[in-house]
Amino acid sequence: MRRIYAIARKEFIHIVRDPRTMIAVLIMPLLQLFLFSYAVSFDVKDLPTALLDQDHTAISRQYVDALKQSNYFVVNQNLASASEIDGIFDANKARVVVVIGPGFGDAVAAGRAGAVQILIDGSEPNSAQLGQAYANGLSQIWGAKTAISRAEASGFNTAQAGGLSARTRIWYNPEGKSASYLVPGLIVLLIAVMTVQQTANTLVSEKEQGTFEQLVVSPIKRIELMIGKVMPWAVMAALNVITVSAIGLLVFQIPFRGSVVLFAVSSFLFVLCVLGLGLVISARASSTEVANQLAMMISFLPAFMLSGFVFPLANIPPVLQGISYLFPSRYMTVISRTVFLKGGGWDVLWPQVAALAVYAVVIITLSSLLYRERS
Repeated sequence: MRRIYAIARKEFIHIVRDPRTMIAVLIMPLLQLFLFSYAVSFDVKDLPTALLDQDHTAISRQYVDALKQSNYFVVNQNLASASEIDGIFDANKARVVVVIGPGFGDAVAAGRAGAVQILIDGSEPNSAQLGQAYANGLSQIWGAKTAISRAEASGFNTAQAGGLSARTRIWYNPEGKSASYLVPGLIVLLIAVMTVQQTANTLVSEKEQGTFEQLVVSPIKRIELMIGKVMPWAVMAALNVITVSAIGLLVFQIPFRGSVVLFAVSSFLFVLCVLGLGLVISARASSTEVANQLAMMISFLPAFMLSGFVFPLANIPPVLQGISYLFPSRYMTVISRTVFLKGGGWDVLWPQVAALAVYAVVIITLSSLLYRERS
């Protein structure tokens, strides 16, 4: 332990004395947290909307007022003819164009369906899909309210009419905030990228500087050297987990409904997994440039694309779903979101925790064998 502590102390001094490393380890994850949380958002509100009212009746104006009062559409363009629609979309002045056909008011007044056309710019799929859903829902609600008003005006008691009353309740994230969905996954992404990349450079930099041979011929055992080299990065990773989680709770108001012990144990196992990945890269990389490239491929891409961080795993091809099991970010993302948002415990998450434990043992053993062979 004395030799391991000496190596760890030396490595920690190197980290503290290098301002660039300190910025990369402590500042960059926080900047990336705020950047991802604010820039990557699935919230669709205030869609720029153009209006072409070919009816110009009181009923059409009521429909337009209902459109304006929602939080989803901002009517900022009034068109005179249908020939202007292509130009509006080409100039990106509107995402949605609402066309109220002639005779809309007369049809509604007569109890028939009024003609309304919703045109949506599909170049941005997320806004297009949600805009379509919002427009359809708003039109159906307005139509139902109009029909009820007409029936009551005719003396019909709508309270005695049968029908279906559906009440929807959203669990875990009732406000529908993207930050609540993204931040628990960002914790996994940031820790994976930082830990793998820095660990991958640890032993490679010693080889490039010519000090690796001195360490090998010293009385220090190879396993002691490896443990001592990665211990500071394990501490840095644990510090980042605490810092990023605290910012998510305090700044972004992300709920934490689960067990602190479960999250701490899972984070510890996840850090061991990504440390092992970094050591595998360090054992095989011939230079820091190669180590950095491999670290980004093994840490960032799987954590971003194959962990469920942005895209649900059920929506990706089955081949990629199978490949995702080879990376620990998949398991930790499930744990993080379940602990933060749903409050799931050991009875729910034990398969993911067990997978991280097995993965940690396998990857640490493999990195030790590769490191011994390389030495």
